[in-house]
Formats: sequence, C-alpha cells, structure tokens
Amino acid sequence: MNHPPIVRTFSAFFLCAVLLTGCQQEQSSNSGTETAEPELFREVTEEWGLDFRHNPGPIGSYFMPQIIGSGAALFDYDQDGRLDIYLLQNAGPRSKSTNRLFHQEKDGRFREVSGSGLEIAGYGMGAAVGDINNDGWPDVLVTQYGGARLFLNNGNGTFTEVSREAELDTVLWGTSACFLDYDRDGWLDLVITHYVNYGPDRPCTDSTGRKDYCPPQVFEGTVTKLYHNLGRQPSNGSARVRFQDVTVRSGLAKRPGPGLGVASADFDGDGWPDILVANDGKPNHLWINQKDGTFREEGLKRGLALNSQGQALANMGIALGDVDGDLLLDVFIPHLTEEPPALWRQETKGFFNDVAVKGGLAAPVQRGTGFGAVLADFDQDGSPDLAVVNGRVMFGHSGGMHLIMRKPGEKNNFWSFYAERNQLFLNDGKGNFSDVSLKNPEFCGTEGVYRGLACGDIDGDGAVDLLVTSVEGPARLFKNVVPNRGHWLIARVVDPALHRDAYGAEVTVTAGGRRWKGWVNPGYSFICSNDPRLHFGLGSAEKVDSFEVQWPDGKRETFTGCAADQAVELRRGTAQPVPLKVTR
Repeated sequence: MNHPPIVRTFSAFFLCAVLLTGCQQEQSSNSGTETAEPELFREVTEEWGLDFRHNPGPIGSYFMPQIIGSGAALFDYDQDGRLDIYLLQNAGPRSKSTNRLFHQEKDGRFREVSGSGLEIAGYGMGAAVGDINNDGWPDVLVTQYGGARLFLNNGNGTFTEVSREAELDTVLWGTSACFLDYDRDGWLDLVITHYVNYGPDRPCTDSTGRKDYCPPQVFEGTVTKLYHNLGRQPSNGSARVRFQDVTVRSGLAKRPGPGLGVASADFDGDGWPDILVANDGKPNHLWINQKDGTFREEGLKRGLALNSQGQALANMGIALGDVDGDLLLDVFIPHLTEEPPALWRQETKGFFNDVAVKGGLAAPVQRGTGFGAVLADFDQDGSPDLAVVNGRVMFGHSGGMHLIMRKPGEKNNFWSFYAERNQLFLNDGKGNFSDVSLKNPEFCGTEGVYRGLACGDIDGDGAVDLLVTSVEGPARLFKNVVPNRGHWLIARVVDPALHRDAYGAEVTVTAGGRRWKGWVNPGYSFICSNDPRLHFGLGSAEKVDSFEVQWPDGKRETFTGCAADQAVELRRGTAQPVPLKVTR
C-alpha cells in the first residue's frame, strides 16, 4: 500500500488507460464475436445457506484496520468429514457483531452454531487452525488489531479460550498466522505476522487532500512473532498448553516489517520448515530454518525479497504451488492495482526467479489490488490454476476510475470507491497463465472490497471450491462447476502417534506416467485457513500408482496406489491409503 505522490500521479494516468482498455475488452468479449465458454464457478451462497455479512465498524472513521480485515477458516471442527466455516467480524470488542461458526449439515447446507465459544467481538483480522495439544481436535487462533486469541477445541462442538494460560502475550496488530513444527518435536508451534504500529490519532489524506486510510509507510513496521509450543504442561493436577515467545532467540526480531501474509514450507529443500513473510511495500522476508531453533533471513539471497525489477512492492497474501510440474514449490504474491504481481518460480532448488511477465500475469485484462490468492487445480488437468480476490486500500485517484466502470445510474456508496473485481487464470501446464476473468462473471464480475480467499472441497465432489470474504459485504461461496474435469484425488495426511494432520509433510503422487507434489499446511493465502487436505488434479489418469510421503521429521514412507476420484487418508506406518467416507 506504499505509493508516493509522484508514483500516484503517474499511476492514475496509467490505471485510467488500463481500465478503459479493460472495459473495451469486456465489451468486445460480450459482443458475441467470441465463443462462449462455461464458467469455472457458480455462486451458491444462498443455496448452501451461508448467511453472513461483515461489519467493519463506523463508516467514515478511516480506522485503518477496517480496510485490512477480515478473513475466515475452512476446517472440520467436529471431525464428521465435512468442512465447516468460521467467519470474523471487525467492528470492535464492544460491538454486537461477533465472529460466527457455521456447521455443514448432511444435506450440504450451513447452519450457524450458537454457544460454541468462538462468538467473540473484536477487531478481527485472520484465523489459523491446528491441533496444538495433539488430542485429535483442531484448535483455532484468531488474530486481531490489539492481540491474538487462542481457543481449544473441547471435542463436543464447543471451544474454550486459553490465550492467557497459553501465554500468548502479543498486543500488536496481528494479520496472517499459521502453525508449524519448526523444531520437529511433534508439537505445533505458531507464527503470527504483525502489520504496523498504528495509532488512530494520526489522520491521513490522499493526494487531493481528501481524508483517507493511511498508507503503511506512515507507521513503523513490527516484528513477526514466533511461539514455541512447550507441549502439555502440568497445572493443578491437569495438563495445559503453553507457548514460549522465542521471537528474539530465533532471530525473527532482527527484521521487523509491515507483515500481511505468511506461509510455512520447506523453501530450501533441506527437510525443515521455513517461514515466508509478505511485507507491504518492503522486501519480503524468507526465514530459513537453521535446525537449532534459529532462523536466518535469506529473502534477497534466494530471490523472494524483490520482484524481477528489483522493487519491493505492496506484498499481500501468499499462494503456493508447483506451477510448472518440476516438483519444486513456487510462490505467487499479488500487489496494488498499479503494480504487477509476482510469480517466483523455483528454478534451482532453494532459489527463486520472478517470471510474472513470462508467465502471462503481468498484464491482466482487469487489474486489482490483490489480497487473498490460491494456486489450485480447478479443472483437474494436472496443473494448478490461480484465483485472486481484490479491493483497493485507498480512495486516492481510484474513486473516479471506478465510476468509469459502473453502469449508468448505478449508485455509489462509501465502500464502492474501494471496490474491485476478482481474477481467475488458467495454467497451461508449463507455468503460463491465461486470464479468464471476463469469461467468469459470477466470480469476477461483481465489485467488492474483497480480502480473504479460502479453498477446499466444500461439497465433497472432489473439486476445489472457494470461500470469499469482503469488507462490509457478504461472505460468498463458489462451487466448482468446471465441465469435463479431469480425474482427482484428495489425501488427508495423518500421524496417528500425534492424532492430527501432519503439518509440514510433503506428498508425491505418481499416476499415468507423471508425478505431482503437495505440501501439507492450511495456513496460506491472506488471513485465512484452508482445507488441510491435499487436492491433486490427475488429468486422464484413472488410478494412482503410488504415494511417497516425507513426514515432518524427515523420514519417508511409500504407500501403495489406489483408484482415482476418491478421498483417502494416508496414515503413518500403514503404507496403504484408506478411503475416507462421508455420509450425506
């Protein structure tokens, strides 16, 4: 969100041209000269019974956290095999608008759960999900402006807050978070990104002198915090979970920054989980695990700090996936409307190169300020595609531009000046993307101030669906309706000794003469937690020949193959996939 006056002036002219061109392209695409193609997604929010509208607090207050949050979590809180939904509010601790938990019923519709313990009010930002006490039930962390709150799953549909006893002492403005086992001791640790040291007593204006939300460079950046899980600690005859703040000892305190996105994976290929932090208007941080409880920041060395032009742009959410089929993890991060996004391919193990221009992502038909982003195989042809949700962060020069894109007589309100459209891109299998946004009006045609994007097979048909959140707007569900999809397989990866999903595991699938790799951790995109299961599009392959799992402790295990088009569980030590059944 960093845009100096000179850049803003140039960008206004550039954006006007781009948006006018985009409108012309849209008119052309709707003129009947192109062959109509089926949409990838159909909105099913009302059909599936999800009824939620985000409350950002008083309009016109320009309270900066308003324009950033809030996100969501897709997770199976009661372990019935169906994904449930947790949605956050942002109107403050005294508001009547509370976070809400929705249970997916057997008929696929969502029912709000009352009395779960998760109905809290606050300046909610994001959610992270992980089983922190290894009891087999996923727990929930909520990040906020003003601190984080941790909730233990009681296994009976309710949650108990344990923030204080777990010693999560942060009072910073938390954004994205994820769980990881950085020391490979079997207990999930926690990393929380924090944004800026914001104070509402400092008003900001845009280039025309109009009051607006502040850009991040007005305030100092803050550190990403790392908490070590000490496991079950005795307390008055019972066990409790306690975390130790190791931010300083681990080295993360050395490099503060305005962090928005975070993801954990093995970025250098040594078998230990690392941490990538997307910084807004500053170089990204790639914290490489030194295997002794410390991390070394190597973002610049490994190519992820800056884009191909050597610029530190407005980095928001993080999408991870193997875009070119070489079994190496690649990274996509969206930026401001006036800035090209970045697609970093890992061309040599542990080293990345921004190929957004070559990959066809630098000049989309409609631009946007991207936040949530996911790489997932929507058409199941064997290559991950890309979805990005957008919404501006400052009125500035953009307000009039949005009026250009509106229909005659269409009413504008406060938030409409920040509203933009979402984007969809299809992958050709080699890491080259084609923009299909204009051909997908259900997902990309309605403007909004979109923030969170979570993905997973919500309806159990084997295809990746999408959940989108927006500022002062409804949460929206999109069902994957791609016709003639390829074959697929979903894998839940479980370590029975730990009673939970094996965050940090890597799974390689061999089928039809090809191989695919997946990385287990739901903490990616922006302020969201996603389906923890791995989804593989298999193209024409009707069966899986074998699975190879590299467990979080570095040990490897081979599993026998199975038929495609099913969900299976890979349980450590069994060497054989077990079908997952869901009764509807």
